[in-house]
Amino acid sequence: MPIDKININDFFLKLDKTILFDVRSPSEYNYAHIPGAKSLPIFSDEERKIIGTVYKKESREKAIKIGLEFFGKKTVHLIENTESILLHNKFDLKEISIYCWRGGMRSSSMAWLFDLYGFKVNLIIGGYKSYRTWALQQFENEYQLNIISGYTGSNKTGIIQELKKQNEPVIDLEKLAEHKGSAFGNLNLVPQPSQEYFENLLAFDLFKLNLSYPKNSIWIEDESQRIGQVNIPTPFFKLMRSSPILFLTVPFELRLNHIIEGYGKFEKEKLINAIIRIKKKLGGLETKQAINFLLENDIKSCFSELLKYYDKQYLKGRAKRNNIENEITQLFYNTTQAHLNAEDLIKYVRKKT
Repeated sequence: MPIDKININDFFLKLDKTILFDVRSPSEYNYAHIPGAKSLPIFSDEERKIIGTVYKKESREKAIKIGLEFFGKKTVHLIENTESILLHNKFDLKEISIYCWRGGMRSSSMAWLFDLYGFKVNLIIGGYKSYRTWALQQFENEYQLNIISGYTGSNKTGIIQELKKQNEPVIDLEKLAEHKGSAFGNLNLVPQPSQEYFENLLAFDLFKLNLSYPKNSIWIEDESQRIGQVNIPTPFFKLMRSSPILFLTVPFELRLNHIIEGYGKFEKEKLINAIIRIKKKLGGLETKQAINFLLENDIKSCFSELLKYYDKQYLKGRAKRNNIENEITQLFYNTTQAHLNAEDLIKYVRKKT
């Protein structure tokens, strides 16, 4: 059975028919990979380092011989590991797609092995580099966006999640970034993806939504360009800043209660560290007051101080953005219940269009 050499666009046409393997080293995969790919390294990080050193200091031929020696000892293990992954993922079809860094010797070697064993093999031309080129191109495309905005505590994230449950086209930036976009946004200590992998995930989501909802606007939460340690790609961020905004206006007390419900459960030490991170903008006196309230178990007064601060920060940010925003529609809600507000937003947008 011949090995099919396919480009990255051809691969996307096979998404439901094939399982994708990344045969680069573990550290390369862990830093960033094509979303959905399974790690099946042909070389360990140490082996890759040895081969690279020999290639640079001695010769290409000697590096290939060392690589083949490493590879030869692993062939049975690689086949058995592949079969285990297929079984674990309940993948019945034996069509496999493979990539390495540039579609070179690593993926070609694995393609030969899998073809020999009897798998149907697709070799991605250009490897991971071709996906990166494709991913960056996605941010240059035009998309219709519905930006959900509002003061902190309006439960915008909950609305985004509810819209997704209702099969609306949604990009959940905070989920992709594993961060809620503030000093308190990573209190659960879930590691954020690398900048590169965040871009890969976002590009893949945009592509899938464009396939499934070609004529629908995409719901997305209003964010700063920086979310924790990652940045929204500049072309896409500019599009967000020029798209229509649905601004949710929810009473302060309701937002405060929602914030307490979401963040009041965290350990005091973690909350204090988060407060200290915004000390410069919050102000020395306000920081001291917020921490003292927390130490006295007056959670409501503590978060009231913080919410006033975030409201002020939002107003400052809005003042800077007024010259580039298109359309702002203010919507008033007397609840932070996501399912109710999501339903109303859907009705509003459909009526408008």
